[in-house]
Amino acid sequence: MAGTLDLDKGCTVEELLRGCIEAFDDSGKVRDPQLVRMFLMMHPWYIPSSQLAAKLLHIYQQSRKDSSNSLQVKTCHLVRYWISAFPAEFDLNPELAEQIKELKALLDQEGNRRHSSLIDIESVPTYKWNRQVTQRNPVEQKKRKMSLLFDHLDPMELAAHLTYLEYCSFCKILFQDYHSFVTHGCTVDNPVLERFISLFNSVSQWVQLMILSKPTAPQRALVITHFVHVAEKLLELQNFNTLMAVVGGLSHSSISRLKETHSHVSPETIKLWEGLTELVTATGNYGNYRRRLAACVGFRFPILGVHLKDLVALQLALPDWLDPTRTRLNGAKMKQLFSILEELAMVTSLQPPVQANPDLLSLLTVSLDQYQTEDELYQLSLQREPRSKSSPTSPTSCTPPPRPPVLEEWTSAAKPKLDQALMVEHIEKMVESVFRNFDVDGDGHISQEEFQIIRGNFPYLSAFGDLDQNQDGCISKEEMVSYFLRSSSVLGGRMGFVHNFHESNSLRPVACRHCKALILGIYKQGLKCRGGLTMDWRGSLRSERRTFRWWRTACLTSTCNRCCDWIKHSCLLWRKDLDQSREPGVLRQQAGAGGRAVRVACG
Repeated sequence: MAGTLDLDKGCTVEELLRGCIEAFDDSGKVRDPQLVRMFLMMHPWYIPSSQLAAKLLHIYQQSRKDSSNSLQVKTCHLVRYWISAFPAEFDLNPELAEQIKELKALLDQEGNRRHSSLIDIESVPTYKWNRQVTQRNPVEQKKRKMSLLFDHLDPMELAAHLTYLEYCSFCKILFQDYHSFVTHGCTVDNPVLERFISLFNSVSQWVQLMILSKPTAPQRALVITHFVHVAEKLLELQNFNTLMAVVGGLSHSSISRLKETHSHVSPETIKLWEGLTELVTATGNYGNYRRRLAACVGFRFPILGVHLKDLVALQLALPDWLDPTRTRLNGAKMKQLFSILEELAMVTSLQPPVQANPDLLSLLTVSLDQYQTEDELYQLSLQREPRSKSSPTSPTSCTPPPRPPVLEEWTSAAKPKLDQALMVEHIEKMVESVFRNFDVDGDGHISQEEFQIIRGNFPYLSAFGDLDQNQDGCISKEEMVSYFLRSSSVLGGRMGFVHNFHESNSLRPVACRHCKALILGIYKQGLKCRGGLTMDWRGSLRSERRTFRWWRTACLTSTCNRCCDWIKHSCLLWRKDLDQSREPGVLRQQAGAGGRAVRVACG
């Protein structure tokens, strides 16, 4: 730090600004880069950037009156450093940019070309451009066909793509986002940080969904083993943030209660799982994690929640100013805040050592945008392994490691509303990837056999008939895009949840959702889901104790009598699979007297 400043004793903003100017020599070399960078990054904590620019303009004008050419050029060097180190601040703050342009215009009017050339405000990139992910260089080798099946993905491949997704989202977070979170204690009016937190939670929920989507305990154990190895690879990549999300999903109560499932997990996997859980546990203020992070070299991705917690703790423990008049800032607090924020800023300066496949990125983006609540996940877990009055633990069974203490309320933030245009773009890219990899004969359509393979990527994808809108026996790109857009708008991005069906009537004419024919009449009785979905009309429920597939579509859909035979045929095709898997969303009719359905159950 500058020899004339003792930040631990406090100083004024003007004194600190003068110290930063004097940190430059006439050639622009910085003698104390840490002081300059700290003040330029942290000054919004104390004064608006527009006020800082006004102070710089005043200092330059005063030095001109004093004929201090050295002070003038040093001031211009500081402005140049500010623009080059924090360009997004000038793009997002038009008032600040205009003030710097006024300073440059003043230099031009005076004919001081040398000083004016140091301030290049016009070349500041836009925030959107500056945060775009650079395109990877094409690999000079034969392109390998990338499988989109998560069950077949190598753990390192999945870990690398999860790292890439979170890295891209993290790079959009700026200082003002951290400042807003610390001062307000939440993510209100902070969409960038909220979206990153949402992605963290989505990864954790997606892990749970992929496990719970498997109908048998051995299959669920295989998925758990796969994700434990994904977490291991995330540690190798030094991506602690996504590691925390994956471990949190594996240790969630909806997974940890699956005793039968865990009995099929090998002791070696359990031991590895316990070690990874211990690494990110909150014990000792995340001491294990902090020591591991400090030893990292090269790219590293810290757990954002832990460092946000540190920022909030500092904000509450220490005052910003040392005097009641708010003239002497707390330099000790500034240094501690800066050390935390600099650690986070370092992430964006280092590229992750991964190569991303666009097909997988699109598929992952859509797959992670599934909205399930804690209750829905737990209910699904109960369906997989119902509670029993007496559940003795086998002495040879493996028990899962205890769930790590969750981060504070920042991880419980509600998901922000999805950007519709961005979602459409991701869905279209994902559909293109699916057809490119699974349309074997290249006819531009997905057959029923190909569809069964694709379903592995989306555990709660609807029946084939829901996507095949024209019922021609195959799915086109347009039909698949239409389905995902409809699911996104109707269900808020959810691909499925535990349903609650009930009987309902229709007083007005409706159109058949299959052949579009008009159904006339009064009191058309059918089955509808209180979650906003509809089952086919009673015409398809003539046989007693038959298993039927409910249709994930908008409310008030209907089916005419002419389509009943096709519906029955589709139900028969699904019957064996659904009876074995006991998937949520399976509707069973229980007959009463006279064959009338008296109760409808889901599951």
